[in-house]
Amino acid sequence: MKLLVLGTKGQLGMCLSDQLIITEYEVFYTTRAEIDICDFVSLNQMIRQIAPDIVVNTTAYTEVDTAEAEPEKAGLVNHLAVAKIAEICTDIGAVLIHISTDYVFDGKASAPYKEGDQTNPQGVYGKTKLLGDLAINQSGCKYLIIRTSWVFSEYGQNFMKTMLRLGAERDELNIVADQIGCPTYGQDIAKTIVSVIPRLAINNIDSGIYHYCGDKSCSWFEFAEAIFAQATNSGFKPPDFLKPITTAEYPTPASRPAYSVLDCSKTLNEFGISPSDWREGIQEVLYKMKNIK
Repeated sequence: MKLLVLGTKGQLGMCLSDQLIITEYEVFYTTRAEIDICDFVSLNQMIRQIAPDIVVNTTAYTEVDTAEAEPEKAGLVNHLAVAKIAEICTDIGAVLIHISTDYVFDGKASAPYKEGDQTNPQGVYGKTKLLGDLAINQSGCKYLIIRTSWVFSEYGQNFMKTMLRLGAERDELNIVADQIGCPTYGQDIAKTIVSVIPRLAINNIDSGIYHYCGDKSCSWFEFAEAIFAQATNSGFKPPDFLKPITTAEYPTPASRPAYSVLDCSKTLNEFGISPSDWREGIQEVLYKMKNIK
């Protein structure tokens, strides 16, 4: 069976490469230089040439604030290119695994969001990601959309790595304490994808959306506290003081959902996959970063 991974150099793409080091599948890892998803002619030619059974799309425009000033660019990557990938998958009979986001919700809920709950994205990033999801659904291809949140890992740019960098540079950090979500370790998302592939191979999964995120909700401030509690024991310099602040005290171009906790019970019941233990994920990232040094 052939797998095509789009976006190998991104955070999730690199995690997926780690998880597929030992595999019986024929895996094609592609970077933007090899397959530019925004070049539809080349995209079509390359995917058809590879003729994969499963396409895993880990590419995305994820700069939430920058997207407000670049809606067309965000829309091209998160919506139009995704629609084209889904169209090609329909034509060649490939299954599409696509990564989506908690930002498709408005954050006004008081209980974890289920897959079928009303979407209402508040910013360009969330809106373009939702349009991509809808395009996949309307394409007719067989698909799995995995919605996740607050992704961190040893790769790329993410909240945990930013905290470690700023903690080494500053004595005090102000961290938003009134936005609640679920941190998710990127390697756990990759493991989830690898776990469902055998079911896809035997056509034993219905197309649909599945939520996968961390097992415990927290605020960004609490996430930072957990990071530095473990980082200190691993030899990383923490700031002297963490100050909790409100969203109003830290204005950003894009609106963030105040509450974006995802209900992962469907994923657990369907696949037997438990939510990400993000505290263990923190420990794994620290271990890998320390050894890389």
